[in-house]
Amino acid sequence: MSKTTKLPIQTVSPTENRRQNTLDVQTFSQLLKACGDPLRVQILQVLQCDTFGVLELTQLFSTKQSGMSHHLKVLSKEGLVETQREGNAIFYRRPFIPQTNHDQYAIEQLFELIDRFPLNPELAIQITSIQKKRAIQSQAFFAKNTERFQEQQELIANHEQYATACFELLSKTSFSTTASIIEVGPGEGLFLKPLSAAFETVIALDNSESMLNKAQAFVTKEGITNVQFYLGDTKDFKAQQQKVDAVVMNMVLHHVPTPAQIFNDVFDMLKPEGVFIVCDLSHHDQEWSRESCGDLWLGFEAQELSTWAERTGFQEIKSVYMGLRNGFQVQLRKFIRPSTQKLSNLNLNSNKAQPLL
Repeated sequence: MSKTTKLPIQTVSPTENRRQNTLDVQTFSQLLKACGDPLRVQILQVLQCDTFGVLELTQLFSTKQSGMSHHLKVLSKEGLVETQREGNAIFYRRPFIPQTNHDQYAIEQLFELIDRFPLNPELAIQITSIQKKRAIQSQAFFAKNTERFQEQQELIANHEQYATACFELLSKTSFSTTASIIEVGPGEGLFLKPLSAAFETVIALDNSESMLNKAQAFVTKEGITNVQFYLGDTKDFKAQQQKVDAVVMNMVLHHVPTPAQIFNDVFDMLKPEGVFIVCDLSHHDQEWSRESCGDLWLGFEAQELSTWAERTGFQEIKSVYMGLRNGFQVQLRKFIRPSTQKLSNLNLNSNKAQPLL
């Protein structure tokens, strides 16, 4: 007969319970204290949909760098902001990856409360100014390097390496025979050729006139007749209120001044059940790509794209990662805009009150 060994019952004394509750309250009070300064609340406001460097934040709030660094340190200590290294520069953002040593539920609730307040109009103007400076920097690069764009882009990744995989991911969705698609940032137009064979209407959208002209020349040379060209960005096209079945971005997001905003724009550009495919670099530390390829961002963490998509209302369908021999990694991400009914259900579920434990 086998002998049963009884394990001692683990008990927690009332004193230990009180001590744990006290620690939880102290942690929460520190979180509230970090939000007890109006400037820090405004910093969290502007970080809702974009990432900013210290110098950009000092410009936004007309404060000294030493003072801004102090406020960021306080917010970082309580898990309200985290750093993002872009080469030699440090940017700040709201946390993407949950940290076990912080009360994530409390942090999310605080963000929801903060986001109820409208952004100061003067801050909104300053943010737009910073974003325009980023856009000008990107446009200036492409205007100067139009003829060498493909050559420089292939320093990072050969077009065929990611374009084939991107088209395969796109082809896994059954589109109607009258489906339409937008390629944001078509470059020299190479990807427009397979798209034109698969979709009735193809729209090439680019805010660089020189690059758009180059893509148009390629399309004309290939005898393609179902491609339309639109000079502008996603915000401009969104204003036209024209809906499409799919949007694709190949190695473009790291050139965009406000990557998070792209997800909002594209969501509004898509029909229900519309597909959004993003092909871009995973985050890296190869600073030379800024000067050589005009990159504004050194790729993205996978969680960044997932978070932006989720906050906008997208559902993630598929993720593929491709390692390249030169040390870069490409990520291909497929998102879908849910139907109106599914989106309503998602919103209802997300708005349900969570139990306070």
